[in-house]
Amino acid sequence: MPQGDSNGSSTQHAALTTNTRRVPTPGKATILAIGKAFPSQIIPQECLVEGYIRDTKCVDAYIKEKLERLCKNTTVKTRYTVMSKEILDKYPELATEGSPTIKQKLEIANPAVVEMATKASLCCIKEWGRPAQDITHIVYVSSSEIRLPGGDLYLANELGLRSDVGRVMLYFLGCYGGVTGLRVAKDIAENNPGSRVLVTTSETTILGFRPPNKARPYDLVGAALFGDGAAAVIVGANPVVGQESPFMELSYAVQKFLPETHSVIDGRLSEEGINFKLGRDLPQKIEDNIEEFCRKLMAKSSVKEFNDLFWAVHPGGPAILNKLESTLKLSSDKLECSRKALMDYGNVSSNTIFYVMEYMREFLKDGAEEWGLGLAFGPGITFEGILLRSL
Repeated sequence: MPQGDSNGSSTQHAALTTNTRRVPTPGKATILAIGKAFPSQIIPQECLVEGYIRDTKCVDAYIKEKLERLCKNTTVKTRYTVMSKEILDKYPELATEGSPTIKQKLEIANPAVVEMATKASLCCIKEWGRPAQDITHIVYVSSSEIRLPGGDLYLANELGLRSDVGRVMLYFLGCYGGVTGLRVAKDIAENNPGSRVLVTTSETTILGFRPPNKARPYDLVGAALFGDGAAAVIVGANPVVGQESPFMELSYAVQKFLPETHSVIDGRLSEEGINFKLGRDLPQKIEDNIEEFCRKLMAKSSVKEFNDLFWAVHPGGPAILNKLESTLKLSSDKLECSRKALMDYGNVSSNTIFYVMEYMREFLKDGAEEWGLGLAFGPGITFEGILLRSL
């Protein structure tokens, strides 16, 4: 059963020029609004090492030195985190090596993730300018909570959405989850006339928090790189003239996995929480396959040269961005929005692509490129990409 009202026609689209520089393609999904939210605790990167060493009661000078080195190499300046002194005082076992703390971590993470998701969604709905009851579908993305029912239902209740809102829950996709959410929302919006899809991503590092151990070097990478937060966008086709202000069109979407690379990014749930292992060859795997993937997306546009596109790339880390830049011979400004998001928020998993897009929206107001690519990489190894059109 189609949900919502019919929103516009080709005649209306021809008149949609007040808030956009280009006319949206009839029937194509567009991003209509964007919002973000963070926990109250902010950590300047220069304070991270002392705080982490203190909180985990680490006395190993080698680990401290390595973490200091990693923090300098990440290019991150600030991050937000759910973890706090109050939480550690309540759950001191979180800082004890080998403690079975998954129950405690979920007690912290589950409500925190929905709280951030709600704040980001409300921010997005406010920018959108229409009632929350006009939302027909939710796509909820998180790798930071585990429960039934999932956060999608809690979010719908918190926002006061209709009881017949269509819900899709995407769990444990990792860093590419935000772009997957956009792809799913695009399919929903383009196949359900009048629909308006709320895509919400929310992540916290609580599940992976643990004392450092030389046997788990990636824990230090996580401590130096990852942050917490949430993001939300409203996606819909045929924007309503005078009510909605689309700024980006989702033209074409592709997902691809690289065979026999499932162990390069490995995450396992245990009684201690979630454990991650990251292969050193991840940047190389991306480098070896990225050009073909990008050209497949580009083929749906009139653009032939990589430097004639704008680039919204999930900043998994500086090494990945550097590999992408050098492999595709991009000019130094092309990944500026990705580098700025990494600097300001760290890698916030599925959320980060939306922080990049928010910066990109401002950048594109200067009348820059019409076509661009939205890219993210994660477990699989999975490539997720969308051909974007600036409006």
